[in-house]
Amino acid sequence: MIRVYNTLTKTKEEFQTVTPDKVGMYLCGPTVYKPSHIGHMVGPVIFDTIKRYLQYSGYDVTFIINITDVDDKLIAESNVRKTSMAAVAAEMTEDYNRNLDAMGVLGNVDHFPKATEYMQQIIDFTNDLIEKGFAYESEGDVYFDVTKFSGYGKLSRRSLEQMIGEGGSTADQKHSPCDFALWKSAKSGEPSWDSPWGKGRPGWHIECSVMSGCLLGETFDIHGGGLDLVFPHHENEIAQSEARYGKPMAKYWMHNGLMQASNEVGKVGGRNTREAETGDFESQEEGKISKSKGASAFRDMLKEFAPENIRFFLLSSHYRRPIDFSFERIEEVGKGLETFYRFFKRYERVTGESFYHVQAAEKRDDGHFDSGDDSLLKQVGDLCEKYLEMMDDDFNTGGAVGVLFDMLRLLNKFVDENKLEEKPDAGKISSLKQGVKVLRELGLTLGMFLNPPEERKSSGNNEIVGKLMTLLMELRAAARKSKDFATADKIRKYLAEIGITLGDRAGGTEWTIG
Repeated sequence: MIRVYNTLTKTKEEFQTVTPDKVGMYLCGPTVYKPSHIGHMVGPVIFDTIKRYLQYSGYDVTFIINITDVDDKLIAESNVRKTSMAAVAAEMTEDYNRNLDAMGVLGNVDHFPKATEYMQQIIDFTNDLIEKGFAYESEGDVYFDVTKFSGYGKLSRRSLEQMIGEGGSTADQKHSPCDFALWKSAKSGEPSWDSPWGKGRPGWHIECSVMSGCLLGETFDIHGGGLDLVFPHHENEIAQSEARYGKPMAKYWMHNGLMQASNEVGKVGGRNTREAETGDFESQEEGKISKSKGASAFRDMLKEFAPENIRFFLLSSHYRRPIDFSFERIEEVGKGLETFYRFFKRYERVTGESFYHVQAAEKRDDGHFDSGDDSLLKQVGDLCEKYLEMMDDDFNTGGAVGVLFDMLRLLNKFVDENKLEEKPDAGKISSLKQGVKVLRELGLTLGMFLNPPEERKSSGNNEIVGKLMTLLMELRAAARKSKDFATADKIRKYLAEIGITLGDRAGGTEWTIG
């Protein structure tokens, strides 16, 4: 039984879909006015993994990420660049999609709706809210009247008194400072669309209500986003949608923790403040990595780290926790990932088969096997059940990753104890193959180990390192041959101290970094 933490109820609930065996899932995407940074990859990777696990569990999942391609920030950026808003949006959407593709997400998203593609539906939605008495027009703008919706504040647990501010530059046009814009009248020179209230463009919140409703229905299963979207964005979405349709917008509201700078609340290079806690919006928002705080473009990160390394990093903690970001932390996680890659090479040496060609079960019900009296497979089966328990409990990828490491250690130990690299045993190898089949099956549910890691293109420095390593290994081999074990051990020890591991195999010595 899968259980999901619902921000709306602040409890874990049994996962029961609107339509049996089908899941509609909507994730709030980016406003495409600047290149994507790593914070933009958090939600897509997490909810892509949730889709993979739900599909593995037998559900037919429709996954949507929207694109906000009309907004104040886009207009400002287009003015700075002296080009059209549409041109900026198209360029930045392409950048976003390239990054999603690198992270293994793009092909798993079913729809990428753009706000500008739903303008008539947005106008109709707004007009319907006016007719129902939930919204009003004021000087070409249209506002949602929060006092008319009794459930306003139920997601963020805020009262109207707590939400009242100055109301912004349009305060004198509103019935209440908390009222929010459904439609904004256009200023001179701004992109605009014709409407019953004059030329203008939609407010931010209504775009998601319209697109999710059009593609998933009046009530759908999962609405996702970062913790910073609980208020006002998701609170306002609920008000609009439920006011119009008279029914819940989504069954489960899921919010991922925000990307933090090195486990500190505060911008990169800023002062140290208190540690961010799970669900603590204020502290996480203060420390969130964002464009405004100088976050570097994600495409530049991909020059330093392999996409799978970054994905593994993002999945190494529970999705609701703040993510402790630093290059050192990504490198640390990458060293753990290397232990899997080394085992995959080892598996190929033992079996003659590539790990990446192992045919693993794609559905949970297809992965069962009879361990019989086989000690290894009994332990593999126990770990598999533990993994599934972790993922069934609110998609705990951090715990699941820990189980994969346990399984990796078990399989490595089995190869060592049975000396399978030196003395192949058909029966033992058969057990190993079954264990590895389960490892691959579970890895795929995380979107991990889909393809062999790409070799980095060799630069001049890499070629020099390779030649130096060849020389050192030849010197070490000569020292061992002449029984000068002190020198051979010294070379190995020195290389280990600088992060290079040597592996002596029947066919020679291999070296890896990490």
